[in-house]
Amino acid sequence: MIIQPKIRGFICTTAHPEGCRENVAQQIAYVKSKGHYQGPQNVLVIGASTGYGLASRIDATFGAGAKTIGVFYEKEADEKRTASPGWYNTAAFESLAHEEELYAKSINGDAFSTDIKQRTAELIRKDLGKVDLVIYSLASPRRVHPVTGQVYQSTLKPIGKPFTGKSIDAFLGEVKDVTIDPANENEIANTIAVMGGEDWAMWMDYLASENLLADGIKTVAYSYIGPELTHAIYRDGTIGKAKEDLKATADALDKKLKSLHGEAIISVNKAVVTQASAAIPVVPLYIAILFKIMKQLGTHEGCIEQIHRMMCDHLYAANPPARDAEGYIRLDDLEMQPDVQQQIVALWPTITTDNLSQQTDVAGYRDEFYRLFGFNIPGMNYEAEVNPVVAIPSIDTVSSN
Repeated sequence: MIIQPKIRGFICTTAHPEGCRENVAQQIAYVKSKGHYQGPQNVLVIGASTGYGLASRIDATFGAGAKTIGVFYEKEADEKRTASPGWYNTAAFESLAHEEELYAKSINGDAFSTDIKQRTAELIRKDLGKVDLVIYSLASPRRVHPVTGQVYQSTLKPIGKPFTGKSIDAFLGEVKDVTIDPANENEIANTIAVMGGEDWAMWMDYLASENLLADGIKTVAYSYIGPELTHAIYRDGTIGKAKEDLKATADALDKKLKSLHGEAIISVNKAVVTQASAAIPVVPLYIAILFKIMKQLGTHEGCIEQIHRMMCDHLYAANPPARDAEGYIRLDDLEMQPDVQQQIVALWPTITTDNLSQQTDVAGYRDEFYRLFGFNIPGMNYEAEVNPVVAIPSIDTVSSN
């Protein structure tokens, strides 16, 4: 079939297998261009099919020669629809890894469930023995608690009072004001249950109980803080409460892992275009301005550049830079440079629909969004017929709710 992007709100309902493969291949090429580094050898990536999780898997495999197991929940193609982009990404990653005789296997299902944790543990025990790095990069709007069965749904809301701010429809090229009512206590608790640290702790506690964590184990979860412009909806909102819980979890895990000479770390990463960030009011406009400034300065980075920097300069460096006062790795250091943020603050009130394309990199924002789904990649012929059915070479698919 001929596959074209179909946008509904901030979601693209199609994905292009060849475009996703090229996107993965370009990330692999970037890592290879940087050369081999001494890094992890046996890696588990929870949330491994897109964004920072995918970049982590690519970098560990092609940068350090690590064996990786990836866990995710993606959908394969059927007679009516394409597969999800994460499915195509993983198919490409695995096939390209296997071509170079690099170990890569995947488990597809609900990472929150006990069943997936058990299946993952079995695979680690059989193939790897133990893991020395666990990346937790799960992004989901919904969680079924594995013990109680309760279903939690996250929300993107302010806390305490309504929020009114400026945002954009990147596809229509329009600036608009949005107002969001504050979350109630139940919505806050639900968001913490989905996006906080409980599941990360459950994974690490289970792997520890199964004796699958190597001496010197490192585990990393990804977070975002952002500038004051976004704090009302992000840092001070429901997501912010979840991120506070994630930090408390990291601190507790860090103490537990001391017996293995290990550590639990949160890496605060730069704002990038993801399906999740596209849904957060204010954030798309902020990213569009940020991209323009950072590209002009030559400091713009995507997921793969940041994760390679995290691995080489922080996690596995002989003399890593100091972490911040709260113990975070700050990969958002270039984003948060005072001159960058001052320019954004100055530009923000002047942005209108009429000058959006001149004053921001909204075109770059759109381009990055399409690339998530395998579209807008130079050199690809999107008018050509393509088979949407693509197999992941080493996949264990588990039916989930």
